[in-house]
Amino acid sequence: MATDSWAQAVDEQEAAAESITCYSLFYSLFTIFFFFFLFHFKEDKAAQSLLNKLIRNNLVNNTNQVEVLQKDPNSPLYSVKSFEELRLPQNLIAQSQSGTGKTAAFVLAMLSHVDPNNKYPQCLCVSPTYELALQTGKVIEQMGKHYPEVKLVYAIRGNKLQRGWKLEEQIVIGTPGTMLDWCSKFKFIDPKKIKVFVLDEADVMIATQGHQDQSIRIQRMLPKSCQMLLFSATFEETVWNFAQRIVPDPNIIKLKREEETLDTIKQYFVLCNSKEEKFHALCNIYGAITIAQAMIFCHTRKTAGWLAGELSREGHQVALLSGEMQVEQRAAVIERFRDGKEKVLVTTNVCARGIDVEQVSVVINFDLPVDKDGNPDNETYLHRIGRTGRFGKRGLAINMVDSKMSMNILNRIQEHFNKKIEKLDTDDLDEIEKIAS
Repeated sequence: MATDSWAQAVDEQEAAAESITCYSLFYSLFTIFFFFFLFHFKEDKAAQSLLNKLIRNNLVNNTNQVEVLQKDPNSPLYSVKSFEELRLPQNLIAQSQSGTGKTAAFVLAMLSHVDPNNKYPQCLCVSPTYELALQTGKVIEQMGKHYPEVKLVYAIRGNKLQRGWKLEEQIVIGTPGTMLDWCSKFKFIDPKKIKVFVLDEADVMIATQGHQDQSIRIQRMLPKSCQMLLFSATFEETVWNFAQRIVPDPNIIKLKREEETLDTIKQYFVLCNSKEEKFHALCNIYGAITIAQAMIFCHTRKTAGWLAGELSREGHQVALLSGEMQVEQRAAVIERFRDGKEKVLVTTNVCARGIDVEQVSVVINFDLPVDKDGNPDNETYLHRIGRTGRFGKRGLAINMVDSKMSMNILNRIQEHFNKKIEKLDTDDLDEIEKIAS
C-alpha cells in the first residue's frame, strides 16, 4: 500500500514537472512570437514613413479640407483654416498625410526661434528611428543653408561625446533614448534653455517600445514657455492620447477624412477562375489598349513574384516591389518606375499610398484588398486605385474576381463607396477598346 502511495506521488511529481515544462515552453514561444510581431510592426511603420520621405520630390496636391481646433473660443485664431493663419508660436498637434509639408512646417518653426548668437541647444526634434532622424536633418540643412550660423547635431546612437561636453549647436535632432541621455544622464543639453520641442512621426513613435515614455520624460524637463509641436501622418485614438500627454493646451490642425470621390476613375471587374485566367485577361487588356504605365496590386509576395516573372516572359518591362526589400531598394525601384524605365510596377500593399506618378493610367487589383479578418479593406482600395486619375486626368481601375468570396468583397466595396463597378469581358477586344476611350 505504501509502495502504491509512493508510486502515485512520483507520478504526480512527474506530471507536475511535465506541466511546468509545457507551460515554460508555451511561455517562451509566446514571448518570441510577441517580440517578433512587435519588431516587425514597428519596422513596417517606420519603413513606410521613411520610404515616403525618400520618394517625395514635391508636395502632395489635394483638395481635402483642413480642420482647425482652437482651445480658446475667444482667441482671434479660433476660426483659422490653414497653417499660415495659425500664426506660431503656439502649442500644436498637426496631422496630415506624407508629402503635405509637415517637416517643412516644423523646420521653419525651429529656424525662426533660433538665436545664432547663443551657442547652445535651443530646439530639439525627436524622430522614432535613426534613418528618419537623418532624413529630417537633411531638410534642416537644406532649408538652413542660407543661415550658416545655425548648426545642427545628431543625438543618435553611435554619436558619442566626451563626458562634460557642452554642445554649441542650436538644433539637436535624434531618437528618444539618446536624446533623453543627452538631457539627463550626460547633461550635454540644458533642457531649461529649449525654446521649441518637436516630436515627429508620432504614429510611428507609439508603435516602438519605450519611445512613448522616453519622449514624455524629455517633455517634462522642458520649461513651460517651450513651444511643443507634435506631427503625425495618422490620427488614431492611441496617437491622440499620446499627443495630449506631450502637448499641453494644444491647437489642433488636421485633414478631414479623405473624400471618397472616385468620379475621375472608371472602375471595372473581370470574372476569372484562377490566377492563370487572371493573367490571360491581363494580357488581353494590354493587347487591346495603350497603357502608359500600370500598377498591379497583389495580396502576397509569392503572387507578386510569380506575376512579375510571367509579365517579363511576355516582354513587358516590369519592376517588382515587396516588403522584404530594404527601404533604400524600394525607393530605387520607385524612382526607376517614376522615370519610366519600367512600364509596369507589380507590388503588394507597401506601395498603396504615397506614390504620385503622372504617367500611371491603369491600376489593376490582381487581388482585391482585404483586412486580417477577410473583410474588404475599403481604405486600401481607395488608396490603390487613387494611384491613377491623378493630376486632373481620368483613370482606369480593373479588379480581378476569381471566387464567390472575392465577388462578395467587390459588392461590399461598391456599397461602401456607392459606386457601380461595371463588368468587363476581356475576351471581347472591342469592349476593352471602349473603356479606354
